[in-house]
Amino acid sequence: MRKLGISIYPERASTKAWIEYLDLAAKYGFSRVFTCLISVAGEKEKIISDFGAITSHANKLGMEVIADVSPMVFKELGISYGDLSFFHRLQLSGVRLDEGYGGMEESIMTQNPYNLKIEINMSSGTKYLDNIISFQPNKDNLIGCHNFYPHRYTGLSREHFLRCSKQFKEHGIRTAAFVSSRRAEFGPWPISEGLCTMEEHRNLPIEVQVKDLFNTALVDDVIIANAFASEEELECLGRLDRNILTLNLELVDNTPDIYSKIILEELHFNRGDVSEYMIRSTQSRVKYKGCDFPLYHSKPIKRGDILIESSLYERYAGELQIALKDMENSGKTNVVGRIVPEEVFLLDHIQPWQKFKLKEAMGCD
Repeated sequence: MRKLGISIYPERASTKAWIEYLDLAAKYGFSRVFTCLISVAGEKEKIISDFGAITSHANKLGMEVIADVSPMVFKELGISYGDLSFFHRLQLSGVRLDEGYGGMEESIMTQNPYNLKIEINMSSGTKYLDNIISFQPNKDNLIGCHNFYPHRYTGLSREHFLRCSKQFKEHGIRTAAFVSSRRAEFGPWPISEGLCTMEEHRNLPIEVQVKDLFNTALVDDVIIANAFASEEELECLGRLDRNILTLNLELVDNTPDIYSKIILEELHFNRGDVSEYMIRSTQSRVKYKGCDFPLYHSKPIKRGDILIESSLYERYAGELQIALKDMENSGKTNVVGRIVPEEVFLLDHIQPWQKFKLKEAMGCD
């Protein structure tokens, strides 16, 4: 099951504010929490005291809490990789190793008696995971999570992101990545120009970022890295279908009912014999064969336009298409709507035979 998560940084706001944020996120189906011990200074007991109320409340809500750590944190707190009892006392579900050890240490950590998850950094692009696997870890306790990048232009390229993510999925490891709220104001560090994993996501609406990550089929969990995301954003993501790409669109005025039904109520797919000019969802022309498809809005076709062939196109009548390129209109094709501009790039990542849905845009932020 794909999960959504939020991030909490106890030193940046009051305990009361974080508990209210946890309640709000849980209300909309969020079940993961990321937090950071790297940016926290202090003695063990003070950290437990500061984090305790927050982690305890998250656990009561059924949310798993994973804290970012590093070998330096272990050293400063006098913790051994062979004894993770401190993190158990902190009521964590796991720890994320922002920087790792040599492979053997991580494998030993996965055998901890508390079944804490050991989450490793997915963004390096090295053979780090392969090395850990060679030491025979308990893979049930081994998961992965990408970095987030607070400095503009430092986020991962799509190519690198996909390559790193595939390494983990090939080993059957659960994966996670970060998105950025445009309403949130801070993360764990002073610089916060958005907190996303992929650089191309930095200025996109949060809903689009999440859709893109889930659509790669390489990311199991998506976490909002900065705080506080707005209730509108949390609600929007909570109602998002995590299992199938759903594209937002704007219909043209006075769209006939039969066209609206095909667009908004049918499950669509991209034919396997793909065209470089359009995505073709052809089942509607079979299901609605014999229906009248009047020509009512014929115009030059632009990338992102949603098309339905009129009855003038005979055997193609009722077929839904989405334009991948600008094209001439034969005069027989209805332009019935348009994918919202910020989601048009998602069309390039729809695979042959992939299923998708269309819905009228409501807005997320």
